Amino acid sequence: MPKTRVIIVDDSASIRELFTAILSADPSIEVVGTAEDPYDAREKIKQLNPDLITLDVEMPKMDGISFLEKIMTLRPMPVIMASTLTSRGADTTIRALETGAVDYITKPKTLEGKAFELFKEELVYKVKQAAFIKRMAPGNRHMLQQSGSLIVPFKGINTSQLIAIGASTGGVEAIREILIRMPANSPPIVITQHMPEVFTASFAARMDGLCAMKVHEAFHNQPIQAGNVYIAAGNYHLEIKQKAEKMYCHLSSEPLVSGHRPSVDVLFESVAQIRHKKVIGVILTGMGQDGAKGLLKLRKAGAATIGESEASCTVYGMPKAAFTLGAVEKQLPLLEIPKEILALCKAQEGSYALSKP
Repeated sequence: MPKTRVIIVDDSASIRELFTAILSADPSIEVVGTAEDPYDAREKIKQLNPDLITLDVEMPKMDGISFLEKIMTLRPMPVIMASTLTSRGADTTIRALETGAVDYITKPKTLEGKAFELFKEELVYKVKQAAFIKRMAPGNRHMLQQSGSLIVPFKGINTSQLIAIGASTGGVEAIREILIRMPANSPPIVITQHMPEVFTASFAARMDGLCAMKVHEAFHNQPIQAGNVYIAAGNYHLEIKQKAEKMYCHLSSEPLVSGHRPSVDVLFESVAQIRHKKVIGVILTGMGQDGAKGLLKLRKAGAATIGESEASCTVYGMPKAAFTLGAVEKQLPLLEIPKEILALCKAQEGSYALSKP
């Protein structure tokens, strides 16, 4: 099998050397070049024709987002953003994921110990996975953002329904496409997206600025109300607890589940325990199997369950695992999912309506 050809783009010579050493140690990966700025990278991409690039979010001469936009327009390919674990780095990375980057990696704080070993494993794993990710042409991405049915606001505030969503790789784009189509007084939405600390706050803030609903990074004991979206905080599991008829966010730092914290399985399994509420469970693009078992529990508990189809997934991993397990009641391409969610709400309550474009 041919090796995955990688170009590393970073203004830091030490990072270029570090990434090169880590990736070159894997026999299935070949670092064919490095670049210190976007102009250097542009020429290297033309000359070396890589399968993917790693791209620093903060670059001299041209910022990483601007360069990413040019790549997605002129030479679409998988791009992994390399970011610092800071609010500024997180904000830029979220924008990059919306623009078309397939994944991101946070630069290591230390070059020793278990944390560094985990970083090396993560970098190699993400590069290998990204090499097989399909990239959407820029024109189609524009259509993705602009298309879909217009949504008529709900007739009233609903307190008897709950929508639970899980996602990983490619989820930033996918979640946005769902949330921007939800009216301001939608039933509450709870979300677990695999993402580290700092990043989830930036993600929630970004979505809050784009959506009619109010979007929060969930905090412990936060009441769940209609018209609001609650995103699991990085490094904390999000569970939904119920006291009488009211629901609350419960955050915990219990061990990783399905290899993750936050875990989609943890969220879905907690929602499966909710009583006297009509639940819709949705599993979107992502690597691995997190969420499959939890979605099955949701379906067995009587929830309506939806899985994103392979046609629109960045990575058809989590939805495939859930479908194979029998957890998915209906598979749909991404843009059909918000319409299906609202159709289910309408069927359950008879008070919601969609309009045609």
